[in-house]
Amino acid sequence: MSADLVVKNLAGGHAHRTLFEGLDFTVAPGDVVGVVGANGAGKTTLLRILAGDLAPLEGSVSTAPTDAFVGWLPQEHERMPGETVGEYVARRTGAADATASMEAAAAALGADEVTRASEDAFAKALDHWQASGAADLDERLPPVLADLGLTVGADALMTSLSGGQAARAALAALLLSRFDVVLLDEPTNDLDLAGLERLEHFVRGLRSGVVLVSHDREFLSRVVTRVVELDLAQHQVAVYDGGYDAFLAERAVARRHAREAYEEFADKKADLVARARTQREWSSQGVRNAIKKAPDNDKIRRRAAVESSEKQAQKVRQMESRIARLDEVDEPRKEWALQFTIGSAPRSSSVVATLSDASVTLGTFTFGPASVQVSAGDRIGVTGPNGAGKTTLLRLLLGHLTPDAGRASLGASVAVGEIDQSRTGLAEDRPLGDAFEAAMPQMTPADVRTLLAKFGLKADQVSSLVGSLSPGERTRAAMALLQARGVNLLVLDEPTNHLDLPAIEQLEQALDSYDGSLLLVSHDRRMLDTVRLDQRWHVEDGQVTVRQTG
Repeated sequence: MSADLVVKNLAGGHAHRTLFEGLDFTVAPGDVVGVVGANGAGKTTLLRILAGDLAPLEGSVSTAPTDAFVGWLPQEHERMPGETVGEYVARRTGAADATASMEAAAAALGADEVTRASEDAFAKALDHWQASGAADLDERLPPVLADLGLTVGADALMTSLSGGQAARAALAALLLSRFDVVLLDEPTNDLDLAGLERLEHFVRGLRSGVVLVSHDREFLSRVVTRVVELDLAQHQVAVYDGGYDAFLAERAVARRHAREAYEEFADKKADLVARARTQREWSSQGVRNAIKKAPDNDKIRRRAAVESSEKQAQKVRQMESRIARLDEVDEPRKEWALQFTIGSAPRSSSVVATLSDASVTLGTFTFGPASVQVSAGDRIGVTGPNGAGKTTLLRLLLGHLTPDAGRASLGASVAVGEIDQSRTGLAEDRPLGDAFEAAMPQMTPADVRTLLAKFGLKADQVSSLVGSLSPGERTRAAMALLQARGVNLLVLDEPTNHLDLPAIEQLEQALDSYDGSLLLVSHDRRMLDTVRLDQRWHVEDGQVTVRQTG
């Protein structure tokens, strides 16, 4: 069924804080609307309001027709204990709720005297159940799982899956959904390149309208047809027609014009204020001079001085009137920007890390044998499908894992800085401030708080347990640790996950100026193209292929 989603004068936030207001846009069938903005700007809040999960502070959200099936697929960082892959997919597609509602309506129809109301309720529930695809979901699920390379069955527990497998299960739920309007929150997280291409193909081919939040710039560039920007710094919302790259260009022009308009206004006002001040001083000085020079009985000269003073005062009033008539132009606020640098350590040995015919078996998976070398100053991008062995490669190189055969060694004077996928660089069971001080004992508590604040981590986060922080907050804490601690081997495993777009750009700039050895594992295609790399290591089925790029 074709459906429109209409947003009018929408405001969202919390009782004590409005995040955005005055938002208007329409999502028609085939539209793909990308929602962008810094972390905390209200992107997930907007999706929750569109899904009916959260009441707006003002405005309205409606669909045409009114019974359109709106599906919201939020980020899920924790899996529900005891839930199987089949149950997870049924829940995410809305089939589980539709089945429960249909069965309840059927039970009510059978238990009570049949009424027009109960018949209508059952008919509506049945229509929704059929629209959700619940009738044949069990038959459609296995082929999709197989097509995505997910070898586990529908009865496997979600808690038993790896991060990459869970990401493919989430993608399967999306592919099997039959929503009239689709709301997606960070659908690209943890997907490998094959998964990203499959997701892009699916979104571009949908006849339904889509509203999505993503920090993957290449994904946004390839799929969105319109951009909604929630600008927390300026406390503004804007809707840009056209794709993501067109949005970037148009926003840059708009920001430049806003700055130029303010500077023109400020210069004109400053000039008028200065001229008014000069006129006022001339008027006061003229009166004082006239009184001082005029004899006591010279009424004519005194009258002339008063008239001159009045003329000067009239000029001052005219200048003040011109100032008051100026159209006020608000100064564009400067956005909070993460200022990130990577602390450097003295140069390591010329050979930083090596694997010589190294192999290891973990359960049913075997990595290697692999022979690779990281030399001082090497900048290496590591790519490959989920489950191919990229993280195992890093663990062997860093000495976190001992090979079953062959040899792995870390060079002398190697100072490692690492952001792994679980962001576990700090003690999980301690408040962030305490854990950071333990990791950096040479820093004072005041210096620690100042540094963390530069990364957007304020008092609430500093006093919270590291394990309770959001993935984005944990990533920024890990980045702060890299800045405080000198490193000459930087190892980043999917560093852009859970970072917002400004932070990703700051990370890229920091990597550009970093002159130590770098191992960058990423599925972020734009980052891999932007960051200066001289080697690409591609990992697949436990084997490593080395290619020079510099």
